[in-house]
Amino acid sequence: MKRLLDVLIAFIGLLLLLPFLLLLSIFILLSSKGPALYKQSRVGQFNRDFKLLKFRTMYPNAEKDGLLTLGDRDERITPIGYFLRKFKLDELPQLINVLKGDMSLVGPRPEVRKYVNLYTPAQLKVLALKPGITDMASIKYVDENVVLAQYDDPEQAYIKHIMPDKININLQSSHLSQSAWGSLKIIGYTVKSILAK
Repeated sequence: MKRLLDVLIAFIGLLLLLPFLLLLSIFILLSSKGPALYKQSRVGQFNRDFKLLKFRTMYPNAEKDGLLTLGDRDERITPIGYFLRKFKLDELPQLINVLKGDMSLVGPRPEVRKYVNLYTPAQLKVLALKPGITDMASIKYVDENVVLAQYDDPEQAYIKHIMPDKININLQSSHLSQSAWGSLKIIGYTVKSILAK
């Protein structure tokens, strides 16, 4: 039932949003050099890597200065990138990942390999779940970049505090995220948290 929900919403969403997605792509291309879409290797279900799609919100080669974004004015983010990130519009291309079966609408946000390599055996259990576009941890950390900017060493803060907390939240809420009705609830909570920003 959950997979059927994923496919239906992703397909209808892409169909209805196509003109809007094309418009966003044009704005991205006009605002800075580089492609409209950004592909990044992430770790999916059963510890398998896949290519996650996002709208590009940063200038080319920004990753060389770190994987984490800090504060609400990270200089690596393009002007339109701030808008896309604020309303999570950069995540919309992941509807394609959902159709392909790499992701679900709701499930733990997929992590990069660098950080998954630091998981404890207990934390690796989260990889039994299909990753998603949103989850309960994303709602709690809707302003994660702002939180990280408060630390002297943001990456260590992420590794030691935020990442373990997000994993714990996802394991505890897996009963909700893995059901169709629970997924709809989390999608509703997500929209509410974004609009409240």
